[in-house]
Amino acid sequence: MTVPTITLNDGNRIPQLGFGVFQIEPAETRDAVATALTAGYRHIDTAQMYGNEKEVGEAVRDSGLGRADVYITSKLNNGFHEPDRARKAFADTLSAIGVEQLDLFLIHWPLPTRYDGDFVSTWKVLIDLQRQGGVRSIGVSNFQVEHLERLAAETDVVPAVNQIEVHPYLTNETVRAYGQEHGIATEAWSPIAQGGVLDDEVITAIAGRLGRTPAQVTLRWHLQRGDIIFPKSVTPSRVEENFALFDFELTEDDVEAISGLDRGEDGRTGPNPDAFDYIPD
Repeated sequence: MTVPTITLNDGNRIPQLGFGVFQIEPAETRDAVATALTAGYRHIDTAQMYGNEKEVGEAVRDSGLGRADVYITSKLNNGFHEPDRARKAFADTLSAIGVEQLDLFLIHWPLPTRYDGDFVSTWKVLIDLQRQGGVRSIGVSNFQVEHLERLAAETDVVPAVNQIEVHPYLTNETVRAYGQEHGIATEAWSPIAQGGVLDDEVITAIAGRLGRTPAQVTLRWHLQRGDIIFPKSVTPSRVEENFALFDFELTEDDVEAISGLDRGEDGRTGPNPDAFDYIPD
């Protein structure tokens, strides 16, 4: 099964379904990514903060797939927003993964209460990295509308993607709508709300009618809305299940019913980007 791709605002294409390695221990990452690549995934999402970039690179090399066949994303850690540190951190990422060019690099969090609120200087570093050829596409993660508007006002490069928390309990429509209006693709992290939506009566009823799992129904909801997703699991059967999304469709009524589960901020499972200021030791 060929995974659909989305054309980004810079002309590059990204697989709409990928495999995420958030909270997968380094010792388990190599095998987990190998399982995903065997199942058909060709998009791996990692981050400096996850501590498993090296193992992602090892799994990709061990797979026998060509470098151009696997889309790799990483993200700048929160302690490296200053321009010199950002450049060094990016070079370290290329070294850890073992590639000469990354497909996508993101600012992981805006940290508006840190660094005097200056994430624009960090974004300018990513612009330079792209122009120098170290990365094909650049974007942001967890940016709110006001953060995106600052980038637009102070630079001439629009992020290719914004990776944000999105799931049926937090549809995050304001940020998604801004992205659609300005050509910024939405990547949805925590697409099943860390499992929190899987017992929802609306979702389980649709799953029962279609003979699918609640996770498959939720992930299919994302795909039909245009989100880029990368569910994660270390269980091989679950990895394969999460890939089996392209031989069924939800009706418009199904999509609307699931979207209607939105709880706004009460549905958020992760930190609020306006206040999150964690910097790892």
